[in-house]
Amino acid sequence: MNSTGEPDGPDMPTMTIGAFAKACRLSPKALRLYDELGLLRPARVDADTGYRYYAAGQLERARLVAWLRRLGMPLADIRHVCTLVPAAAAREVRAFWARVEAETAARRDLASFLVEQLSAVPRKDTTMLELHYCAHSDRGRVRPANQDAAHAGRRLLAVADGYGRAGGPASAAALEALRVLDTAEPAAGGVLGLLEDALQRAAQAVRDATGGPGDAGTTLTALLWTGGPQLALAHIGDSRAYVLRDGELFRITHDHTLVQSMLDEGRLTEEEAASHPQRSLLLKALGPGTPAAPDLRLHDARPGDRYLLCSDGLSAVVPEDRIRALLSSAPVPDDAVRVLIDAANDVGGPDNVSCVVADVAEAA
Repeated sequence: MNSTGEPDGPDMPTMTIGAFAKACRLSPKALRLYDELGLLRPARVDADTGYRYYAAGQLERARLVAWLRRLGMPLADIRHVCTLVPAAAAREVRAFWARVEAETAARRDLASFLVEQLSAVPRKDTTMLELHYCAHSDRGRVRPANQDAAHAGRRLLAVADGYGRAGGPASAAALEALRVLDTAEPAAGGVLGLLEDALQRAAQAVRDATGGPGDAGTTLTALLWTGGPQLALAHIGDSRAYVLRDGELFRITHDHTLVQSMLDEGRLTEEEAASHPQRSLLLKALGPGTPAAPDLRLHDARPGDRYLLCSDGLSAVVPEDRIRALLSSAPVPDDAVRVLIDAANDVGGPDNVSCVVADVAEAA
């Protein structure tokens, strides 16, 4: 058998397209398409009738194609997988499915939001909530300037981590464009629509601040309070958002970095990722070039929740179990912000570090 799935010899017994389709659970129509695309060519085509005949030895490849199609894998990707040895093919399938799960999670959140909005069914939980918050950005021990920015207001919590020659102006411009959300009320598109519009303005503000094409830009992680028991989350880059709930710390953002993508695809272990030389290489950010779509979703909040937004100046140098302990022990957001920044600086402060901490409480 060669790499295209065709038999090596012309005298092997063959099957009609109908019999082969039944055996591999692909329709004759699909087999004709895969022949035209060069994905699964028949062993022989009768010169007079044009009938296609397949070898029994092609069944394994045909069944693999059928299974991958059931997963929803595009034909171009299937063609590539079929050229690989089994171990490499398995890695590609794992990587494909990781992307599907991430995309499905985002669509599921959006679908839940739309169902709730369109159904117009009042939420059962009518408890009135409010936020108590604090934000601070620190230069750190090593960097000559601070390219981070942090904001906490009545409705908006946000952290931005600038990079490149104009990283400081980029992060400042992004947060300035979002600050209007502290006083804005949701429009016809709802809170997610309001946040998405503000993100588009932030992206343009970053492009204006960096002067067009170049290597400067910023990450952005923001939470917008809806006035009820939900927060709208926007995220792009490797700044992070966490929630401390019932003593446990949960990360609610996903890093848009090369190393995180390799972790998702099973190409790196957690230990390898921690020391990878490109662990800070971003795949998505606000900056010049092709606009990248931030993650947008709704997050249910509960009284007693404590939220943390931070730049990687904290998350890259302070372990999550230490972050959890410090968040748990600080009585108020002001204290939590102070001890978290001190913890980053105590281990060398190699980067700017910014933190926003907000507590969800029942309204007085």
